[in-house]
Amino acid sequence: MIYTTFLNIAIFQGIVLGLLILKSSLFNSNSNKYLAYLIFTLSIILLNHVFEIEKASSFYPMLRFIEHIEWVFLIPAFLFLFVINRIDDTVKSIQKGYLYFIPFAYSAILNIAYDLDRVTGLYTIPGPGIDLIEILGLIHLILAIIFIPFLPLYSYFMIRYLENSQEKKWIITLLTIVSTLLFAWLMTCLAGLFFQYDISSTMNVLAIAATLIVHWTAYIGIYKCKLAKNKDAIHNFLNKDLALSYTNKEFVENSEPAAYRESMTADNLYFQKLEILCKDDHIYTDNTLNREKVAQKLGISTGYVSQIINTVTGDNFAFYINQYRVEAVKEMISNPEYENYSLLAIGLEAGFTSKTTFYKAFKKVTGQTPNEYKNSVK
Repeated sequence: MIYTTFLNIAIFQGIVLGLLILKSSLFNSNSNKYLAYLIFTLSIILLNHVFEIEKASSFYPMLRFIEHIEWVFLIPAFLFLFVINRIDDTVKSIQKGYLYFIPFAYSAILNIAYDLDRVTGLYTIPGPGIDLIEILGLIHLILAIIFIPFLPLYSYFMIRYLENSQEKKWIITLLTIVSTLLFAWLMTCLAGLFFQYDISSTMNVLAIAATLIVHWTAYIGIYKCKLAKNKDAIHNFLNKDLALSYTNKEFVENSEPAAYRESMTADNLYFQKLEILCKDDHIYTDNTLNREKVAQKLGISTGYVSQIINTVTGDNFAFYINQYRVEAVKEMISNPEYENYSLLAIGLEAGFTSKTTFYKAFKKVTGQTPNEYKNSVK
């Protein structure tokens, strides 16, 4: 009784924590949503364990559809996506996130197809079909043996791209704990399968470990502010670094995208400072401008620069800067003072490094070539 109560508390806490991460603007980022999904998955696995202890499927047979799905396949996928969404955009862009859900999809389809026979009696699988399912089950086992250890190890490999040392330490700790739990679960299942080992007591211990992950994530993520930005840093930023933005009334009132002003998260605070650098200091006209230079001006890491821009605008760093350059080009084209300038000269003046990048960016932002735009405003 005490044991299941403890599990139920962890399940409830996991659901609340996951919703908090997803819904609260304080934790809003692409990477953190995968952490929320990871916590939801742990809660579902713990709930299935409670169902098994209470033999709930004996009273509600349809619960077997949920129990028989190997939700554990989602854990390494969400953990990996959490890691790569905190690193450089160029590294993240080469990853095909949907591929990491293939083992889970395969497992779910296989088990549901089998349960439609043994649970609902919707149809009866003939003898050859049972043999086929056994073969598919063997493939399922091979997938588990390969996939579950591989993806956490690959996550360790990808962490080297993470630049914030404090953040890296926290993520490595989380990755190590979850990976250890996954490996222990896999070894326990294999022992039960091949050596007829009674795994119930070991599974109970692993369930307790899973609850501790939920509690620990809540403590570190909420109270220690590892998922959110440090409260003191935000306070200092508000009182010092952003003084300029509050004295510049015109900037505050005319920041058109409402999403930029809807919440005062740390991401938005740094983003407002970046907006000032672009609007007032015209840093985009520097054709050597890169994330490293912007990070130095903002006093944050280069990876965090990309994260801020992606979180607030949904775009990457290059597209965000090029938008300012394109707007500058459009203003110069409309200005009679630049009438005798060539379009390429105007583009280079705005910060583009070559004709190719200029024309490509202009077309992407406006849907027109510079020549087409120039002709349209005459």
